[in-house]
Amino acid sequence: MTALPGGAPAALAEPVERVGRGWTASLSLANGAIWVGWYGPLQILLASQAEDFAPGSGMSKETMLAWVTGAGAAVSLVSNPFFGALSDRTTSRRGRRTPWIVAGAAGGALSLLLLAGAGGVWTMAAGWCLVQLTLNAAFAAVTAAVPDRVPRLQRGWVGGWLGAAQILGVVGGTGLATVAGGIGAGYAACAVFTAVGVLPYVVRHQDLRLAAADRPAWSWRGFLAGFRLSPRRYPDLGWAWLTRFLINLSNALVLLYLLYYLRDRLHYGDPDKGVLILTAVNGATLLATVVVGGVWSDRTGRRKPFVIWSGLLMAVATAALAGWQTWPGAIVAAAVLGVGFGVFTSVDFALMTDVLPTALDRGKDLGVINVANALPQVAAPALAAPIVTYLGGYRVLYLVAAVIGLAGAVLVGRIRGVD
Repeated sequence: MTALPGGAPAALAEPVERVGRGWTASLSLANGAIWVGWYGPLQILLASQAEDFAPGSGMSKETMLAWVTGAGAAVSLVSNPFFGALSDRTTSRRGRRTPWIVAGAAGGALSLLLLAGAGGVWTMAAGWCLVQLTLNAAFAAVTAAVPDRVPRLQRGWVGGWLGAAQILGVVGGTGLATVAGGIGAGYAACAVFTAVGVLPYVVRHQDLRLAAADRPAWSWRGFLAGFRLSPRRYPDLGWAWLTRFLINLSNALVLLYLLYYLRDRLHYGDPDKGVLILTAVNGATLLATVVVGGVWSDRTGRRKPFVIWSGLLMAVATAALAGWQTWPGAIVAAAVLGVGFGVFTSVDFALMTDVLPTALDRGKDLGVINVANALPQVAAPALAAPIVTYLGGYRVLYLVAAVIGLAGAVLVGRIRGVD
């Protein structure tokens, strides 16, 4: 294991050497592969299975989909910080992060194949929980590699490419699920891409190793206590977590019933194709801003203004879905949401890495922050199902989502330690 001149082990030191394009590209591809494994099911395949299994089950397709995705998100809440903490303590010859990327992606691919054979709601839920468990192990390690290797004023750029890979993964997963020719084939295509997509990073790039002597002494009490990050002790981290949670909750409310919104509210002729079109439009505008926003933030040395204004833009676009319920309105909203979410994705990720408390716990702390991505998947079904069914339908749903996103944008101002 190497050490820096100040004596700190390289795995725990604040990085100063800029990463190259090859490293960024391969890590971004690994990130995109994980999102393919998530969003092929979330956008198309789980909704199709719920529609098949709902008759005779005593549940509507909306309720079944909400229950299954909520159960998977609950698993994600625990697994991301858990595997992040394990990767922090890993002393493998392949480094701290690489073993978990390999194991998580391979396990995710196998879990997707198991989910393809689900015969009812219980096996469907079990399969999706396994997908969340395994892919979150890989995702925790991928995100922790950034503060391990990337200097602070390059993180907006790297975060931009990771964000671009994320949306390409969403589009790619949706596309594979749509064109593969059935539920089973869709799951198989997503599984193959997930497994293959991480290989360039794990084969070509050596991870930083942690020596056993630098690993803290093990105890269950200390390990579990580390997951509690006090907002009083780390207020910036607390506010950053809350703002990410609120904006992601708003976005989750928009996406959850998109297939049903097109079919039941807009009466779009081919809702599967409609979801793919909206996802592609959203992805195109996101790709146009995600890297630019990150680079601009790096050059100015500022994070908060970018996050605030992107959140405000997303809230306006979400409100438009409530007031302009037509197919052209949906296209415009998808485009504007992409512009806002592109800037938010890259700059907010850089902001999160800037408020991490300690180098030793980067994976665990980012895992706790990533709960703000997973928890909305639990909260969104709980909020959306009763709103759509009993409290006013999709118009009220999107108004509520807009208000939540607006609150997230405003609260970014409470973060004091980052300009």
